[in-house]
Amino acid sequence: MTKTLLAEFTAREGAEDEVARLVLEYARTVREEEGNLAFEVYTRAAVPRAYWIFEVYRDEDAFQAHLRAPYGGPFNAALVPLIEEDASVLTFLDPVT
Repeated sequence: MTKTLLAEFTAREGAEDEVARLVLEYARTVREEEGNLAFEVYTRAAVPRAYWIFEVYRDEDAFQAHLRAPYGGPFNAALVPLIEEDASVLTFLDPVT
């Protein structure tokens, strides 16, 4: 079964350009992972500093490999001081069948 999640965070005022740069660079890297099926970056239309990142991995093993990737830690370390939350808020999703 695929592993699907929504990651949410809000860029701090004044950090919008740096957050966009970091997230888009990270997205390009994650999309190259063998087990990644989708990594789509969105902002809320009414609140463009609010990010929603929709992620889909082939299965739990692919998601765990994503978590172990060497570039995830540096990305999160760079992102955290630039967002309002303590970290990205993750919501794991299940399909309705």
